[in-house]
Amino acid sequence: MSIHSAPVANLISELSKLPGIGQKTAQRLAFHLIGRPEGEVSLLAGALMEAKQKTVLCEVCCDVAESSPCAICDSDRGRDLICVVENPKDVAAIERTNEYRGRYHVLHGSISPLKNIGPGDIRIKELIGRLSDEEVKEVILATNPNIEGEATAIYISRLIKPLGVMTTRIAHGLPVGADIEYADNVTLAKSIEGRREI
Repeated sequence: MSIHSAPVANLISELSKLPGIGQKTAQRLAFHLIGRPEGEVSLLAGALMEAKQKTVLCEVCCDVAESSPCAICDSDRGRDLICVVENPKDVAAIERTNEYRGRYHVLHGSISPLKNIGPGDIRIKELIGRLSDEEVKEVILATNPNIEGEATAIYISRLIKPLGVMTTRIAHGLPVGADIEYADNVTLAKSIEGRREI
């Protein structure tokens, strides 16, 4: 039996389904929202519905966008370079650098046998289709530097190799401003492995 009324318990339950939100955080958010003026809560509900109703997946890169093709795919950005990322938020992170001038491909996940996610569950097939249709010279694999991201990058690189397209992997290592003494062993090893001439 819940100590909260049914509407509050339902709100907590729905909020706890969000990634990174546990039961205590969901409860804190629920009571915050309940304590806000109705107009503010209505604006939040409206923004959620608008985002859900007015966004689509780009038919080219699979990123979340207002229309398809998205603004990047519909631009004059280089068609010879594709950066493969796991999620739409990764596109936003790379775009904030103002350094990358190619196009993207969003996988919407990574291969994870423990979570029962295989290659067919993410958008690898669409990427391979793009490589045969477009004049791509290089694919940058920018998946996360964890076990799932590495497995996904290796799997994709093996699929691309017979197509004759150069495949690269983003560098891993120490972040700018970090102290070596505080780095974990894996990060430090990747830093040494990914060294380059200066």
